[in-house]
Parts: sequence; C-alpha cells; structure tokens
Amino acid sequence: MRIKTLLIAAATVSAVCAQEFKVPVSEDCEPMQKGDFEPTWESLRKYETPQWFRDAKFGIWAHWGPQCVEGSGDWMAREMYMEGTNKSNYHRQHYGHPSEVGFKDILPLFKAENWNPEELVRFYAEECGAQYFFALGNHHDNFDLWDSKYHEWNSMAIGPHKDILDGWAKAARKAGLPFGISFHADHAWTWYEPSRRFDLKGEKRGVKYDGWLTKEDGYKPNADGTEKWWKGLDPQKLYAQNHDLSDGTWDNNSIHGQWGWGNGACTPTREYVSNFYNRTLDAINRYNPDLIYFDVTVLPFYPLSDAGLKIAAHMYNRSISTHKGNNNAVVFGKILTEEMKEALVWDVERGAPNKIMDRPWQCCNCIGDWHYNNGIYNSNRYKSAATVAKLLVDIVSKNGNMLLSIPLRADGTPDEKEIAILKEFGKWMKVNKESIVGTRPWKIFGEGPIADSDIKINAQGFNDGQYSKAGAKEIRFTQTDKHLYVTALAWPDNGTISVKALAEGSQLYDGKIKKVELLGYGKVNFDRTTDALTITLPAQKCNDIMPVLRISK
Repeated sequence: MRIKTLLIAAATVSAVCAQEFKVPVSEDCEPMQKGDFEPTWESLRKYETPQWFRDAKFGIWAHWGPQCVEGSGDWMAREMYMEGTNKSNYHRQHYGHPSEVGFKDILPLFKAENWNPEELVRFYAEECGAQYFFALGNHHDNFDLWDSKYHEWNSMAIGPHKDILDGWAKAARKAGLPFGISFHADHAWTWYEPSRRFDLKGEKRGVKYDGWLTKEDGYKPNADGTEKWWKGLDPQKLYAQNHDLSDGTWDNNSIHGQWGWGNGACTPTREYVSNFYNRTLDAINRYNPDLIYFDVTVLPFYPLSDAGLKIAAHMYNRSISTHKGNNNAVVFGKILTEEMKEALVWDVERGAPNKIMDRPWQCCNCIGDWHYNNGIYNSNRYKSAATVAKLLVDIVSKNGNMLLSIPLRADGTPDEKEIAILKEFGKWMKVNKESIVGTRPWKIFGEGPIADSDIKINAQGFNDGQYSKAGAKEIRFTQTDKHLYVTALAWPDNGTISVKALAEGSQLYDGKIKKVELLGYGKVNFDRTTDALTITLPAQKCNDIMPVLRISK
C-alpha cells in the first residue's frame, strides 16, 4: 500500500481520449457489461457520486491476507527477497532462505482458522459506527482471496481453503453494510522482481531465489524423495516474472518512481493485463460489490492499457442494471487530475487536502501497518481512538469519507489492543454520530493553526501526521439542514471554546444563536461577541476524546 510516487499518468483528459493504448485488454473471457458508460474519460465523467456514499462518511477495511503470517508488516512478500532488510532477516531466521522457502511456501501457513466474518462485521457496524465495509481481494502478492476462476493461486485451493470474499460479502450484507473489494495484484509484475535476485554475500552467495521456479520444477522430488507440496502449480503464475527486469530493478526504491508504468518499468504483456481484468470482473460479477478500490496511479495499468477504464465502465453499468436504473457504485482512483475526479472518487492515502473539496473523496488510513505487524503491537504504536476521531472529523469537514483499516492476525482476529481502541472510538461515535453521518461541509471546514496552514499532500497523501497533532484550538464544522456542528479536536484546558467564525456579525453565520448543546450532555452556556462565540463546557468531560457542539438558530 505505502507507495510514494509523484507520477501523474496523464497530462489532460483530452489527450487520453485520443490515445491508442499500448496494451489493449482482451474481453474474450469476461466481456465488459454494456450500458450508459463507455470506457472513455468523456463517458465516465457523467458519473455522479451516489447519495449513500456521501452520507456514509466512515468505513472499515480488512486489509488481510497471507502477508500477515509472519507478522512483519506490509510488503513482506517483496522485502523478504531484499537481502539485509529487517523483513528478509526475519524470514530467514524463522522460515528459511528465500531460495528454499519463498512466499509461495508461506501461503499454506495462512489458515484463517479463527476467522468469524459475521461477528467481526457486526462489531464494526454496531459498536464502531461503520457505514460500509471493505475486504482485500488480492494484494501485490498476487494471491486471490476467493475461489478464483482465472488464477490457481487462491484461498480456496491453498491455505484456508475458504472463499474469503464470499464470507466477507455475506457478513456485510447481513449487517446491512455496502460491501467493497480492493484489488492490488496488477503491480505484481514489477513488485515481485526481487524474487529473481540472489544473495550478494554469505554462504549462499549467488544462489537464486525461488522467483526463477517453473511448473516443471514442481515435479522434481525434494532431497528426501518426497513430493513438493506445490506440484502441479506454476510459480510463475504467482510471481509473474517471465519477463525482462525493469530498469534499476536492484534498487529497492525504484518501484516507487515506476508505479505509473514509466521510468523504465517493464511493460506488462496483454496476457497478464487481461488476466488481471478477468479476475477483477469475475469477483465483481460474483460478489456484487458496491465499491472497488485500486492501489494505483489513476486506474490499473493506466496509461498503458484500457483495462482500468473498462473495469470502471463495467462496474457502473452493472450497478445501473441491478439497481433499477441507478448507479450506486463507487470506484476509487489515486493521483487524479481534476477531470478524472469527475469520473472516479479520489482516494488520498493516509492524508487529506487542507480545503473543502467540491466532490466527495475518501481517505484510506490504518491504525497500524497495512498488514499485521507484531512490532507495532509490541511497541504500542497503534493510532489512539482520539487520533482516529480527529482524523475522521477533519476529513468529513472537507467533504470526505474515511476508510480505516484494522489489521488482522493471520488467524483472522484483531488483537486486544485494537479491540480496545475500536471500543473507545465506538463509544464516542455512538454519541456524536449525528455530527458525522449524513452531514455536509459548512461554508469553511475549520479554523485554527492547522486549518490556517498550507499543508501539502505528498504524492497520494501521507500528511496525516499533521492533522493528528491537532489540539483544542483546532475547530472543525459540519452541518445538516437543521444544525451546525462545531467540534474542537481536543478538550480545552480552561473549559472554554472560542469560535471566531461564529462571532456576532460574522458574514459566515447570519442570524441569532438560540441554543448551544454539548452532545452527550445537554445545553451549555455561551457568550457571543464581535470577537467570537465562547462556549463554557461542564467541569466534567462527557467523553475521553473531544467535545462536539450542536448550534441551533
């Protein structure tokens, strides 16, 4: 997930409309559904974000798969092949050398033995206030978490022997939540290139890693004469390395500059692109997601291929056909031009713009690492409930939603620290939900030192650390037809909150203020002068996170 690329794949939409794609996708196996939308930017720009998503504001994501087995964090299936890195050292010490025990051999250890999707999703909905739920369909590790029709390396055939997406989809629908799937496997093409490396030092210097293996190698017996567990499977269908290496492939960081398929990234074949397209449409057609997410620049394989445009058009047309003529679908894209933001919902990773956006958008964030990380657990580095709430309030004030990932252990369970954080956040959410769900931005999103700062987005986000530092002087606004909500992002030490935007005579708020209520408490005293609206809070805090005030005319 944590890609940092500054590339924008296209300069203008008009240039894209006229281009011929270098790697056009094949629809021979999975035809794109026809309908109101065509796979062009001009057509996709007719998209309107559905009302349900604009109202939802908060979702929870199970970014969970076989990379959670070792508990060393995100991207371990790539970094285990990077000699000398922490993840590589951990893998060698606990599992073996990557020439003998590669990521393919970690897959059978992913059992999901304690996974209870219905219980988890019900907890997220009822106790945490989640309004939609996301599941991982595949990650850059190229392992499909469903009974995949077009990919033999999947969770029904290997590991859990369960259709993970089916379990999540049924649980979400039972809880009454819209269901989303994230797809990341398009980048396995370059992401797995380190699997074709070899040690540069030590006793195994020059010994190739298992990214060189082929299906034929699986029929060769082990040293003790036993059969290989993966006999009959093709490791190249997993690692996807039957191609020339990208420029700078031994540079561990070069992939970030190549995320948009430029700067010397090896161009994927039509067969590879079409396989990802087929797998994605297979999952969409089976599980009928309301939302789909891609961890890419703009759309999958863009601008090399029309695959992503066809997936988006298929998603929208299918939604219209199954929702009585209404398009209730959401497709996310990162690093978008203004024109592209009319066709897709803009996703910002671990961050936010510092202004109200005209169109709804989403921040995807995580309370820890994207894949389960024992180091974060042991060092108590999860985001606190207060930090999660601060980020949510800030995002919603700017017309955004927050999708929060809760890392699960390989067995399918959150740890007790995560549960405690969610319960504390959920307690706050139950009382203050009316200031979040179903609201819209006010005339300004907020006031305070951070609101008044020029905070830049780094690539596709990565500026959330600025917002998590917000204190009591940081104010955020949301509104409904009836009320204005004022949230201070921490409890003030002096027991009062001053809001300049609501001063007597302010051009932002014309009219009288008849009543101010602290949610979870009741009416509170206030004084309105030409300098500010000053609210006196009760001596006893009514929650442990932050106060939310309801303003009535």
